[in-house]
Amino acid sequence: MQPTPILIFASIASFSVATLFLFCVFLLFRKLKSKHRTPRQQQHRNRNLDLSSISVDESASFDPSLRISMAELRAATKNFSSDLIVGDGSFGLVYKARLSSGATVAIKKLNPDAFQGFREFRAEMETLGKLRHRNIVKMLGYCISGSDRLLIYEFIERGSLDNCLYETSTSAEADEESDGYLPSRLPLPWETRLKIMRGVANGLSYLHGLSQPIIHRDIKAGNVLLDSEFEAHIADFGLARMIESSNSHVSTQFAGTMGYMPPEYRNGLTGATLKADVYSFGILMFEVAMGRRPNLPMVLDDKEVGLIEWARILVAQNRHMEMVDASISREELMEANVKEYFRIACLCTSERSKERPPMSNVVEFLDRICDVKLCDDDDEYQTKVNE
Repeated sequence: MQPTPILIFASIASFSVATLFLFCVFLLFRKLKSKHRTPRQQQHRNRNLDLSSISVDESASFDPSLRISMAELRAATKNFSSDLIVGDGSFGLVYKARLSSGATVAIKKLNPDAFQGFREFRAEMETLGKLRHRNIVKMLGYCISGSDRLLIYEFIERGSLDNCLYETSTSAEADEESDGYLPSRLPLPWETRLKIMRGVANGLSYLHGLSQPIIHRDIKAGNVLLDSEFEAHIADFGLARMIESSNSHVSTQFAGTMGYMPPEYRNGLTGATLKADVYSFGILMFEVAMGRRPNLPMVLDDKEVGLIEWARILVAQNRHMEMVDASISREELMEANVKEYFRIACLCTSERSKERPPMSNVVEFLDRICDVKLCDDDDEYQTKVNE
């Protein structure tokens, strides 16, 4: 028996309705799944979409004399040879390289998730590329290819302050260049340490004083580079955040390095603030003067205490001179100078953020120390500091 046209039409209509119903169910399921996706999952998904949209290399140079491309950078680093690595941080490897123009640069190859997305990365790099200050490492450009992100900086001859404090040599081998950097010799004189801290303070004051201030968020010895004259250059803006008119930036991620982070971070606050940078700077002041890592415990009266607690106790007991790195000759120290230095460090590391001075004031305090360091005696020094 042949099927009638009515039966055929009814079968087709039933199939269409069933198909449409299943399609609607599928769309509803996808909508519900997207709605219940966690912020972290959504962020990861957006990041992947962002990266997948990059089909060609993109590069930018902030120095007209430099040509920057992925091919150029691969050639300069010998395809990122381990032999050219001069640094290894939480955000990626740093290579020393010579470009075809003859310029020696530092190239940082970032970890894939160091920045959330392509647009955010480009915007922040273009902003940082405009910074020009003698105590800020100059960014020369960047290059992006797929998930690869590379930053190109000026090469600073002596490497990090951390290396100069803890990994220097006094042997004859120090006369030869090693690891791509100029050699340093122990000890760093007290005057040199003052110069370094003065430079870091000037760089931070510049960042904080911009019309749209920049918070570094990770001030530490490893992020301060020293040139051939031991002038300080603040580096590694991987955690840097720009802020608007307020003094904080809302963040859901823990930022900074253990030992340098202010007490408000330990108490659960995660907002980036200018005063958090001031605290980290104060910790760095203690570290540079004492030659001791801030994340290691100190022993006081047979008990282990943190560096900042130890330092405050000795300052209260007027034992400033005992705090200075034992490798520094006491003949070059003036007690009033040392006391003023540690007074500034204590101000910067106040428990309450409101009590910490702005970096512009810190610069003034350190300038006074450096300007009157050649006084004949402590009484004359103290008189000039108080003027």
